[in-house]
Amino acid sequence: MDQDQIVFDGSCLTIENIVDVARQNNQYHLSNQNQFVERIDKGAAFVDKLLKEDQCVYGVTTGYGDSCTVAVPLDLVDQLPIHLYTFHGCGMGDSFNVEETRAILATRLNSLAKGFSGVRYSLLNQIYQLLIFNINPLIPKEGSVGASGDLTPLSYLAAVLAGEREVIYQGQQQTTAVVFAELNIKPLKFKPKEVLAIMNGTAAMTGVACLAWYRAEYLSRLITRITSIAILALQGNDYHYDAKLFSLKPHQGQSQVASRIRQDLLITGDVPRNDGRLQDRYSLRCAPHIIGVLEDALPFLRQLIETELNSVTDNPIIDFETERVLHGGHFYGGHIAMAMDTLKVAVANLADLLDRQFAQLVDTKFNQGLPANLSGAANDQLMLNHGFKALQIAVSSWTAEALKLTMPASVFSRSTECHNQDKVSMGTIAARDCIRVLELTEQAAAALLIATVQALELRDKQFPVSNDIQQTITSLRNHVAFLTVDRALDSELRLCVDLIRSRYWNLYEA
Repeated sequence: MDQDQIVFDGSCLTIENIVDVARQNNQYHLSNQNQFVERIDKGAAFVDKLLKEDQCVYGVTTGYGDSCTVAVPLDLVDQLPIHLYTFHGCGMGDSFNVEETRAILATRLNSLAKGFSGVRYSLLNQIYQLLIFNINPLIPKEGSVGASGDLTPLSYLAAVLAGEREVIYQGQQQTTAVVFAELNIKPLKFKPKEVLAIMNGTAAMTGVACLAWYRAEYLSRLITRITSIAILALQGNDYHYDAKLFSLKPHQGQSQVASRIRQDLLITGDVPRNDGRLQDRYSLRCAPHIIGVLEDALPFLRQLIETELNSVTDNPIIDFETERVLHGGHFYGGHIAMAMDTLKVAVANLADLLDRQFAQLVDTKFNQGLPANLSGAANDQLMLNHGFKALQIAVSSWTAEALKLTMPASVFSRSTECHNQDKVSMGTIAARDCIRVLELTEQAAAALLIATVQALELRDKQFPVSNDIQQTITSLRNHVAFLTVDRALDSELRLCVDLIRSRYWNLYEA
């Protein structure tokens, strides 16, 4: 087997593995090794044994949540899972997109493959079939409080596995039953613990968190490159990024950002350029400190997300090895909630940084002799053309919206379900907010990239430009022309955002 292939076999996966499955960038495989299949099926067999012994098992022979004191007769046990995903079918709002949905499926599959959820191998294979055929359950984003896991969102996965509700297949919304019939996929008939195992976990928030982290990591590097171009365009001071200076406050990520800027600006330690102004404004001078906060947070946030990704997150946990049923709260999404609340604040600060840089670039009081609004119009057309005036307003709008969303979701716990779920994580809301902050910041980055390249070209290359920056400029100009006379920029902005999300620009080392 190819060593680069992603294997769902109970071993640990990375954020990048989930992103690769979500984006269909790599081969992936559900293990069919006898030892793995037997291990998974032993968990389901242990649940069957408990039922034969007439033992009480939460969610198998009892109701759910606060209804755990309600006994379910053995002759009705098989019907209970159907009721679970049915009454949770109350999600609202937009649905997760295809990439997010695939991340959710991969995350849930990875957790169930640990072998402590009391499900059969055939259930794992049914999720795997959804991934292989790119059948994406239509999962509403709204309705989860993040404990007892992502119950409502994941109910849509359970229902689809049973051949119900709707999916996106081949770009169209279709009923699951029709798609399954076309592909000769048999709807799954659930065993007693299996629906609870699917729904009672943190897969929605964690899958989305993997995508958010991946996008933020690239965005940090892109905004560093944009900042380097802005420094050149605004004739900023080299010595603000001096290696000795950053050795005296040695946050690793912050120092890395300063090093990347030095590399971009061809700073070799000689006498600095542009030292006529003693100190630049903070959006240039403190850029390593601002971007560095995100850079330093990323390793810690990776640890939180990947630990959750590789955890067993349902309840109860079925330990067939010691023949124990472990009741706990691993469905609680507090770590993901904190990670996403932290990430969205750090990313929104980058949007604010870009907004301030743009304000300098277009304002003749601060842009060191550049034309007003970075207009590239000829002199006899200047009075008609307005350059990037409206785009600067738009960036401020996107920034304001991003900043508004930084209120931590995790502090808005609500007591739910007859006070059984009396403290909940709100992790899924935090993850959704984080994705929206990323979308807005990516839009701001697209705008600033276009604007800073325009500004640098208006300088007419008054000093050397590094090969890396020249490559960024050249590749942008393959898609976006220099702005001479006013034109609508929305289609070009959308294209640039797509390029950012596809990691079009090679930026430093990851």
